[in-house]
Amino acid sequence: MAKHALLPPSSAKRWTECTPSALLNQQAEDTPSQYAEEGTQAHLLCSYLLEREYGIETKDPTESLSYYSQEMQDCAEIYLQTVNEIMAEVKKTCPDPAIFIEQKVDFSKWVPEGFGTADCIILADGITHVCDYKHGVGVFVDAIDNIQMKCYALGVISMFGDIYDFDEICMHIIQPRKENISSWSINVSDLLTWADDFLAVRAQLAIKGEGEFVAGSHCQFCKVKATCRKRAEANLELAKHEFKLPETLSNTEISVVLGKVDDLVSWANDVKDYALSEALNGKKFEGYKVVEGRSLRKYSDVTAVADAVTSAGFDPYKKEVIGISAMETLLGKKKFQELLGDYVVKPQGKPVLVSINDKRPEFNSAAEDFKEKGEQ
Repeated sequence: MAKHALLPPSSAKRWTECTPSALLNQQAEDTPSQYAEEGTQAHLLCSYLLEREYGIETKDPTESLSYYSQEMQDCAEIYLQTVNEIMAEVKKTCPDPAIFIEQKVDFSKWVPEGFGTADCIILADGITHVCDYKHGVGVFVDAIDNIQMKCYALGVISMFGDIYDFDEICMHIIQPRKENISSWSINVSDLLTWADDFLAVRAQLAIKGEGEFVAGSHCQFCKVKATCRKRAEANLELAKHEFKLPETLSNTEISVVLGKVDDLVSWANDVKDYALSEALNGKKFEGYKVVEGRSLRKYSDVTAVADAVTSAGFDPYKKEVIGISAMETLLGKKKFQELLGDYVVKPQGKPVLVSINDKRPEFNSAAEDFKEKGEQ
């Protein structure tokens, strides 16, 4: 099996922060992921819609997409709409922009064998745009200072900088399932300075396996995250606290715990998953064994069960109104709104404690509301 690029743009955040991880990840075995395959198919649908929109000969891939759904179609159409809106804005100042879809870009001037595929590039004088579709729903991806996007932008400069006279690049992340469309611009000269002073330096360390191991949020998609000693040390730091009962911790101590606890839980689960996988392959861990977990009873043939119960004079079915998403798919969005718009409500969500960097507005508790009214 052919190895992937050592320093791909998709994992640039990891290999620029933890440079020795690049060689370790290339040596590790690839594990196929349902989510990765679903994302790949969503990208095929996105590129098809975009190519059809801009008169490029293309073929409808939907019949070959095993993960195709109405949700995927809706997400792809949001991507198309967003690109169209960007194009319309560009045409206000540049009458003849060029669009490139699924364009391979080369940024090997800074990263050895550095290449990638940009989902969409809109080339224009003055400002050029690079768009990237994200199908994932688990992790919010921000365009601000996004290293993967900056690598794509460098590729655009290398390939088209002499053809189009642009001095700014705007990068867009389109992530419909997270209701996230974010944009960020950078001056070309500033991007080139960053590439020379930071990216190229980190790439040279990474390709040699040099530098220091560093744990952080970039560990999430690392192939060796379960066995990485640096990540273990970073997470075990939390266990060194002489924990009292939660109500006796100071707010400062609680803030420290909150800042680390998600990473700690994630690391612990990664270790458990890795150990189970290894144990199933015959490895032994002192004090542990693999057993068969509990299971629930289920019908071997639902149709046969329904027929048997019906023949006996009973009704085997439980009837209920289908859910909102299924109903919207059944009726179509316009008809759904026409028939049921007055009957759909959205209750207030449960309070969730998140980082101050979260973009959602702060929740006002009943106590806070009472306090504010009392102060009026």
